[in-house]
Amino acid sequence: MVVGIISRENELYNSKPEQIKNRTERTTARRQSNAAGTTSKGDGTNIDHKIPLSKGGSNAKSNQRVVSESRNKSFSRNADGSMKSQTSKRESKRK
Repeated sequence: MVVGIISRENELYNSKPEQIKNRTERTTARRQSNAAGTTSKGDGTNIDHKIPLSKGGSNAKSNQRVVSESRNKSFSRNADGSMKSQTSKRESKRK
């Protein structure tokens, strides 16, 4: 029963116009990267936005970088899914 509730909450969240816009921008960034040859489907990498879309970042090439999926998912998140910090756990350990 809990799974159904979580799925419904996720569905409602993802159907918000702001989330649809952000998802479209992320998809566009990935397609542009695939076309440029810097990534390919199934290669285990993500397009990371240096300044996240959730914090007002743009989809410009200068704001994008290719990182491994695990590195991109290692950022701390708030309850709404936005990032707490722009420094990953791995990067903060290096300092």
